[in-house]
Amino acid sequence: MGAESRYEIHQNAYIKLVLHALKHRTSAVNAALIGRSSSDGDSVEIVDSVPLFHSQIGLLPPLEISLMMVEEYYGEKGLSIVGYFHANERNDDFELASVAKNIGDHMTRYFPPAALLLLDNKKLEAVTKGKDRSPVMQLYTKDAPRSWKLAGSDGNKKLTIKEPSANIVLMDYISSDKWKDIIDFDDHLDDISKDWLNSELFQ
Repeated sequence: MGAESRYEIHQNAYIKLVLHALKHRTSAVNAALIGRSSSDGDSVEIVDSVPLFHSQIGLLPPLEISLMMVEEYYGEKGLSIVGYFHANERNDDFELASVAKNIGDHMTRYFPPAALLLLDNKKLEAVTKGKDRSPVMQLYTKDAPRSWKLAGSDGNKKLTIKEPSANIVLMDYISSDKWKDIIDFDDHLDDISKDWLNSELFQ
């Protein structure tokens, strides 16, 4: 990835991540980011996201099962896992958790420019008050082995939302309690009839 590396996330992928965190406000949650890199390698496009867990998110066996299922499903569509999303348990915790770094490390072995997104609750609060249109997530990228760096601190690498009105749509979903409908892999493993793809969420 070049000096001006870009990470662009599609609206529905973005909204799913935030709604998942809102549904489990007192728990840490995580998700897989799905997409592709550009042919020139200078950008990563995040076209979808899959909410993973809201309890014991660091447990390896269920994580491996979920990622295998995600890779199989999206691989048939020409897409792959391009990053990881994490929301901390506490609203005032803005540190990148060890479990997030570890899972992110695992993903960079298979996709070196993988993005790691951390929910920023201060930004989310500003969005719900209609004061901000920027992503409510901090972007971390890996510049060296086991070294995750907050993007933007050196003037390059940034996260943008494909649709400029995404936060307005997000507010509509929040106000209509749409977060209650989000299903993650925890829910699916408890009841396999529950759709971890959230196919009907935006209908």
